[in-house]
Formats: sequence, C-alpha cells, structure tokens
Amino acid sequence: MSYGDPNNPYAQQPQGGQPAYGYPQQAPQGIPAQGGYAYPQQAYPGGPGYPGAQVPMPGGVKGARVILWILGILSALGGVAVALIGALFASEFDSGSSSSSDAATALSVFFVILGIGLVALSLWPILTAAKLGKGRGGVRVSGIIYGSIQTLFAVIGLIGNIITLSSAHGAAAGATAFSMVLSLISLGLGLWIVIGLANSAAGAYFGRPRY
Repeated sequence: MSYGDPNNPYAQQPQGGQPAYGYPQQAPQGIPAQGGYAYPQQAYPGGPGYPGAQVPMPGGVKGARVILWILGILSALGGVAVALIGALFASEFDSGSSSSSDAATALSVFFVILGIGLVALSLWPILTAAKLGKGRGGVRVSGIIYGSIQTLFAVIGLIGNIITLSSAHGAAAGATAFSMVLSLISLGLGLWIVIGLANSAAGAYFGRPRY
C-alpha cells in the first residue's frame, strides 16, 4: 500500500505532518478555513471612511468663502480710493488762504488714514477666505465674527435709512432708497457668512480629522 499518491483511491493518507500534494490545507481549530490559494484582503486608504480621505467643502462654506473674498477686495479698493481722494483734496486747496489750507490738510490726512485703515481691515476677510480650505475651527470663528459685524452694521444702516427716508424728499429720497438697497445687500451677505459657517455641515467639515 503506497502513501501520498493522489491518483490511488486506496492510498492511505499520512498521519500528522503536511498533507499530501493536491489536498487543501486544513486550518487550525478556531480559525475559519480559506480557499486553497486565498489571500487576506487588504484595505486601501483614501476612500470614504478611511484615514486621509478628502472631505468635500460644504456649499455654505463655499458661498461664505466667495463672499469673504468679494468683501475683502471691495474693502481694499475702497480704502485705496478714499486715500487717493484725500490726497487730491489736499492738492486742490493747497493754494488758498492759510486757514482753509490747514483745514484742507487736516481733512486730507483724515481721508488718508481712513483709507489706510480700510485697506488694513480688508486683510481680515481676505486671509480668512484664503485659509478656509485648510484651516481649523479658529478660521471658522473668525469668519463668523466678521459676518456678525457685517450684519450688525447693515442693520444699523438699514434702520438709519428708514428713519431718513420718512422725512426725505426728491433727490434725497432717491439717494436714501439706494443706500437702503445697499444695506439690504450687505445684510444678506453678512447673514450668508454667519449661516454658512455656523451650521452643522460646516462644523463637521472643520472638525474633520487630519493625518
């Protein structure tokens, strides 16, 4: 009687040791058996639910980021314009009397300082918008604070325009109505920033793990 011959139906299998060629290996007790040439499956990182997966930016955060860019650029351009107006204003009244020249110089300095302040203030929304893609909760809080201030000033301007419009006539009423429209637009943009950065989707985005 021969041992180990897979073609011999009367062959006796060896006791212990390695099984004969052609027979599947038996797994030890307590370990589930696998196919003859099965390999353990391997998880590949980068997909959903795996460390290192890219989390898409929510639509509200994208909208707030665009608005912050727009407001920052407009603030910078406005600051430059105000500073230039101040400089031109001083040059126009430079040849007048001493008292008027001093007043024009003081007013010009005021406009230049105001313009520089607006340019410096424009860095707040610009830097916040630039860091929203990779920033953590601190950048989110910065955007919410800026949006809240934007909303507050818009509400104050809107109330002032309503009070002024009740007693304005002619061209003054038209200018007040236009200012009211600008206040409404500013209010809407400020609310969009606050809501877009304060909702639960934005919280999950800024609280995502980073590896």
